[in-house]
Amino acid sequence: QVQLVESGGGLVQPGGSLRLSCAASGSIYSRAAMGWYRQAPGKQRELVATINSGGVTNYADSVKGRFTISRDNAKNTVWLQMNSLKPEDTAVYYCNARYLLLDYWGQGTQVTVSS
Repeated sequence: QVQLVESGGGLVQPGGSLRLSCAASGSIYSRAAMGWYRQAPGKQRELVATINSGGVTNYADSVKGRFTISRDNAKNTVWLQMNSLKPEDTAVYYCNARYLLLDYWGQGTQVTVSS
């Protein structure tokens, strides 16, 4: 079992930065693939970035070069550093843990990019 709690969302102007954090509890964290997904109003949830237990990362094309995912297994935490934010990045961002084909989700944190 994994429990995920996101934090760090908020309102930011275009071009600004935010850092999302996801604190995980549970013994499987270090073996789980972690990821960030987002869902904008009226749209389906989409993948933003993932990082596996070995630190290999994957990004959606829309965020490559602007977002960075990282993890610290000693702290049971995964982060999403978001730079050069655009209005189209506005969404609820969800932390995900995937282990043995099971998905665990956090409650989500709102990110709004607006002037």
